[in-house]
Amino acid sequence: EVGPLPERPDSPVLPEWLELSGSLALQSTVNFSQSAPLPGQPDYRGLSMFRGAGELLSDLSYEGWKARVCISMFYDAAYQLNGQRQFYTDEFLDQYESELRLDEAYMQGGLGSKLDLKIGRQIVVWGKSDNIRITDILNPLDLRLPGLVDIRFLRLPVTMTKLDYYQGNWNLGGMVIHEPRFNKFPIFNGEFYPLDRPLPDPEEPAISWDNQQAALSLNGIFSGWDIAFYGAYVFDRQPYFSDLAVAAREYEKVLFGGIAANYALGNWLLKGEAALTDGLRFSTIDEEKQRFDVLLGFDYSGFSETTITFEFANRHIINFDERLAEPPDGQKQDWTQFAFRFTKDFLNDTLHLTLLFSSYGIFAGEGGFERFQLEYDVRDNLKLTGGIVLYQSGDFPSFQDAGDNDRLLLEVEYRF
Repeated sequence: EVGPLPERPDSPVLPEWLELSGSLALQSTVNFSQSAPLPGQPDYRGLSMFRGAGELLSDLSYEGWKARVCISMFYDAAYQLNGQRQFYTDEFLDQYESELRLDEAYMQGGLGSKLDLKIGRQIVVWGKSDNIRITDILNPLDLRLPGLVDIRFLRLPVTMTKLDYYQGNWNLGGMVIHEPRFNKFPIFNGEFYPLDRPLPDPEEPAISWDNQQAALSLNGIFSGWDIAFYGAYVFDRQPYFSDLAVAAREYEKVLFGGIAANYALGNWLLKGEAALTDGLRFSTIDEEKQRFDVLLGFDYSGFSETTITFEFANRHIINFDERLAEPPDGQKQDWTQFAFRFTKDFLNDTLHLTLLFSSYGIFAGEGGFERFQLEYDVRDNLKLTGGIVLYQSGDFPSFQDAGDNDRLLLEVEYRF
């Protein structure tokens, strides 16, 4: 009598040095406060997003070295489904209907016991705030759809070479930024574009020797507190009209210095940031300006499964020229910003509530938004998100005509 054959051990599908992960998501938003459009204009009411999105991430490791490559993509069928595609410009559809992009793509490893190298497209986070950017300047943001997600999901990786030296409680980081990359702003013809006509595209600097940027950071981590010092010579993310007569828009480099610190005190985490930017260029004056930015805030975690965050920031243009208040600059000597976040977990950490209030000026007098969001972990790899985003118009450039864009949001995400 022949017994059963021994079971063969399952062989791994992937080699040990390769790990694949990613996500698939269906994202949808519905606008409910837009007015009826003028003849020949897009109708922003109703379904405004029905997007299938995906991300594929590969992590490789070999003898102490690691590499990562991340590709993301999306296709938004809303413009076909709501019958509005013919009312949008080709430039708008190129930015909002579909996208395939290379995100993080880097290699990192040790050059000794105290020195690390990281080269490629990467994200480097400066500062202590999770809601307002004061010293976090190295990575541009995707601002095409403001208010829908947190800043940490909006950063765009940039190609750079980064060296980190570790000594005791201190870390010295030096970066050469090779790729000039800039914020993605709302496009003309969309509901978040603040003007009634398109602006000329800015002349973006190419990757070249003259367009290299540099940054330096010094971080110290101690018992109950930490501090960081920053310096950089980088391109300003905001373009300006270098010649109004021919409508030429350009980017210029600025000199940046900043400091950020955290201090833990019981259930409180106190935070502060300050920065000085020199060499800012504007369209209405032929003179460089300096801006001093400051942030103060706290996190409080004294309630069960709850975190409360409040942050206040002010951006002050030194020696303000009244001509800067005129178009196309539309500046003020001081821009104030407030952020309040309330997060709480329920049902054994499977249901997550987030309330976020982001305001320019007191009570969003200069623009802002509120996001009310619930996330439910159906399983470890399956998440359902629903919420509502309310906008207020104001003088701040990104919110000049945003008040009618209130929307419901729904997302189903599967991670593998």
